[in-house]
Amino acid sequence: MSTQIITNSKHVSVFGFLKAYIKSMRLYYSFVTGIAGWVGVAFYQFVATTEGTLGTSDISRTIEVATPVGKQLLIIVILFLAWGINQIINDFLGYKEDRINAPDRPMVTGQLPRYKALALSVFLMLVVFIITIIYLEPVAIIPLVAGAILNVIYEYAKGHGLWGNISFGIMISLCGLFAFYASGPMDIYITKSRLSALVFIAVINGLMTYYTYFKDYWGDKLAGKETIVVKFGLEKNKYIAIAASFLPSILFLVGYFGFGAFEIELNSIFIILGFMTIFLQVWTGVLYYKNPRGEMTYYSLVTNFRACTCGQATVIALFNPQLGLILFLISYVFVGFLFNLNTNVKA
Repeated sequence: MSTQIITNSKHVSVFGFLKAYIKSMRLYYSFVTGIAGWVGVAFYQFVATTEGTLGTSDISRTIEVATPVGKQLLIIVILFLAWGINQIINDFLGYKEDRINAPDRPMVTGQLPRYKALALSVFLMLVVFIITIIYLEPVAIIPLVAGAILNVIYEYAKGHGLWGNISFGIMISLCGLFAFYASGPMDIYITKSRLSALVFIAVINGLMTYYTYFKDYWGDKLAGKETIVVKFGLEKNKYIAIAASFLPSILFLVGYFGFGAFEIELNSIFIILGFMTIFLQVWTGVLYYKNPRGEMTYYSLVTNFRACTCGQATVIALFNPQLGLILFLISYVFVGFLFNLNTNVKA
């Protein structure tokens, strides 16, 4: 049986196809969806093992039972791979601007056949849907489907200012919701604290994707995508980059102390990781202030991704300090490691 795939007048072996597919997944991004999902898994275990209410009805055990380790790992693996699977769909839909912004990407060069790659991603998503319904918790299909729809909407919404950032942020927060719902049975599906955590995850991810628009400025502009960076230009966005970097910390402080949004006591590890996250977020803003264009605009992404993923790990430290600290360190190290495996700024 032939193991050749034909594309753009080129013969691509199955091995070559899979290699190009994995490269296009951009695995350094996988920590974005993976850690967001881990928030949901870890919080479910916290609720399932909590005796009493810890001073609030928001954190109380009803019918929750600790999720078996194997099932936890399955959910986390699904979320770590979710970014890459959906990234193929983004590359398919964003092919026009990628020909300008990233001409060396496998889908643009023809190393990755567009329609076959799309078919594989759709197939893998269907597998996840089936696993969720049969083996996990059927209710988790709701955020899963919503996230898949938002992934498509995002490619069009990003051309309309803040709508792109909003849709992206909500999409990633749904990873946490999916993981939480998939972890086991529950009576109460949403509370003030849970909604607050989802909003916070949405904001830090919406901010993260804002900084990625700097490197795509010219391609987005030529393709008619009016992102915030395109709308206000690079010079004005230098100052927006600095101001926006304080948004997550301001949001958390106002929500926590002003509205009681997170009904749980702060602990020392969370406070330490919180200050480190603020530093990473502000430093990201400084980097884009200093380098709104040029090669360093691309390499500043690693700090941007670290700020986002470490921020999500810090959320876990609210209710599981040890796990939050471990994931903070793992995210910081491996985001940089995986990012540095791809040194081509045009890919």
